[in-house]
Amino acid sequence: MIFEETKLSGAYVIEIEPLEDDRGSFARTFCREEFEKHGLSPQVAQCNISYNRSKGTLRGMHYQVAPH
Repeated sequence: MIFEETKLSGAYVIEIEPLEDDRGSFARTFCREEFEKHGLSPQVAQCNISYNRSKGTLRGMHYQVAPH
């Protein structure tokens, strides 16, 4: 997330930073830690947005084979 301070004290323009690969893209649209770093006090933990180029793309499933 890119925080750009404005002339108005305490106000920011916030842009997403999409991470892209061959499946599509993923970006945080809100992150409590990022807001707190800029002196803002949010109530939501985190929000995300994703785009999948191909139908049937599965995201959010993470699996590791032992011993990892």
